[in-house]
Amino acid sequence: MLSTQEKVSIVNELRQEWSLSRLLIAAKLPRSTFYYHAKRLVAPGRYQSARTLVLKIYHQHKGRYGYRRIRLACRNEGILLNGKTVRKLMKELGISSLIRVKKYRSYKGEQGRICDNLLKRQFGAEHPNEKWVTDVTEFKVNGKKLYLSPIMDLYNGEIIAYNLATRPLPSMVKAMLTDALKVLTEGEHPLLHSDQGWQYQMPRWQRWLKDNDIIQSMSRRGNCLDNAAIESFFGTLKSECYYLNEYKNVDDLRQDIIGYIDYYNRLRIKEKLGGLSPVQYRLRQAA
Repeated sequence: MLSTQEKVSIVNELRQEWSLSRLLIAAKLPRSTFYYHAKRLVAPGRYQSARTLVLKIYHQHKGRYGYRRIRLACRNEGILLNGKTVRKLMKELGISSLIRVKKYRSYKGEQGRICDNLLKRQFGAEHPNEKWVTDVTEFKVNGKKLYLSPIMDLYNGEIIAYNLATRPLPSMVKAMLTDALKVLTEGEHPLLHSDQGWQYQMPRWQRWLKDNDIIQSMSRRGNCLDNAAIESFFGTLKSECYYLNEYKNVDDLRQDIIGYIDYYNRLRIKEKLGGLSPVQYRLRQAA
């Protein structure tokens, strides 16, 4: 006895020569059942171009995109897919986004004055240079270390300034802050949030902030979620750049990080920014 799917296949082949109504009567198939299964028969071909685009986007971004960003990137290419479909296509193609890894901790106890948590996990910002977040993370290459100290603008998630150094000295965060101050216009006095790392407890760091009318805020001790935005960036950077490659020396890693931050700012789209990159979002909002 033929299955429903087999009957549909036979009817579908014969309908070019015979009346569909007569074929359905002969096969004892309801019209709705036929159309339902006929649609499923052509589904693989229907998504062939989508599969090609999903695979292209995945490799174009070196495996950094999960299904949410791939869906947005497809939309930007004029192909509308829902998240469930993209997940299904990725599974069929045998691809998946990369795994995040936890970050290095710089807390060394109380080294100076601890500030209040003024940010209070309010990670949204209505204007550029309203709320900044910062932290330091560590990379290791063949027994040597490289430290990254960035400042992120919570308005659009853009890395507005950063510094790379082989030792986490005060000069590293000062150089970063000096570059960040260059993007400010008259009247802008952002809140700058960090964890309780020793760099941010230094009297000189707090003096630098005060001299430039920057408001300091600190996470509560042991509450990494208080600085979740920059934590998320470090996880993304390491999973999409650092862990994808085997580096021979720190200089090669340094160049890759510089290139990745440029990519992150200008090209890497974000769902919460409506499928735009941080720079694209900032420019569009300013227009």
